[in-house]
Amino acid sequence: MRSFSYQRATDPSMAVQALSAAAAADNPLTQATAQPLAGGTTLIDLMKLDVMRPAAIVDINPLAQGWSAIEPGSGSLWLGALAKMSDAAANEDIQRNYPVIADSLKLAASAQLRNMATLGGNVMQRTRCSYFRDVSYENCNKRNPGSGCAAMDGVNRMHAVLGTSEQCIATYPGDFAQALIALDATVEVTGRSGTRSMPFAELHKPPGNTPEIETSLQPGELISAFVIPGRWPRSVYLKARDRQSYEFALSSAAVALDVQDGTIRDARIALGGVATVPWRARETEALLKGRKFDDGLAQRAADAAFADAKGRRHNSFKIALGKRVVARALQQAVTMEI
Repeated sequence: MRSFSYQRATDPSMAVQALSAAAAADNPLTQATAQPLAGGTTLIDLMKLDVMRPAAIVDINPLAQGWSAIEPGSGSLWLGALAKMSDAAANEDIQRNYPVIADSLKLAASAQLRNMATLGGNVMQRTRCSYFRDVSYENCNKRNPGSGCAAMDGVNRMHAVLGTSEQCIATYPGDFAQALIALDATVEVTGRSGTRSMPFAELHKPPGNTPEIETSLQPGELISAFVIPGRWPRSVYLKARDRQSYEFALSSAAVALDVQDGTIRDARIALGGVATVPWRARETEALLKGRKFDDGLAQRAADAAFADAKGRRHNSFKIALGKRVVARALQQAVTMEI
């Protein structure tokens, strides 16, 4: 690990000022000359691997007093960005009215990591692509734009089949983000100009021609909260992985339904483990709305979710697996007792 300076921010303005003082560096390997530190479960890992080389670390844990609340309302849910994953997963209101959120957090990491990791840090975690995380591979457009993507013709079993480009096929690794994008969450961002809100769906950027630019956050900006409108008691998160203990998804689905008299009035579906960013399956949602659920509809919905999927040598199995995950998640959501 390389040397760096350390600063402990005691309030949001101090944190923003410290982070803004060093604008994004020209070399994307550093990601920025300053990085915020919360749980540190991703940042420290990548610094040890020499993937990220920040010159300064700004500790934002003192902001937890104002940014760690979990506040269920009559028509929405407010989640502070510094709330711990374990606290949100164990919250009774979340388990009752947003089980897709609770399940996505419980399945996201080991118990030890969930006790340390924050919600804001979780959605900002970076890809687990082995070519990105091993600096001995020079061909990684995320670390070295224009160098190529070693995963294209390399070992790409864990890589994306949706949202890819000719520059990058790295998979977004998170689970919690699928629940947020499915539920039309908004994200509150604090920066030099104060606090702004945007749809969570606009936070992550697909790779396109600039895979090194992963989010729409500006230098110095910090995620301060998430807001989820409505309540979704009929919701599930289903995750297929290589082992039942802590592991990243091969394919996952966040499903939230509004069902009345057997008819699906509204449907929200997001896919994980198969796309370069948190992935909303809007075509599938449109197909489900206004219909009576049956096995045939579940299969058509699953097919629609992967209509644009592009498999490669080692990851084509994810298309068939993903369809089964979507169909099963829909079945579980329809039949769950609420």
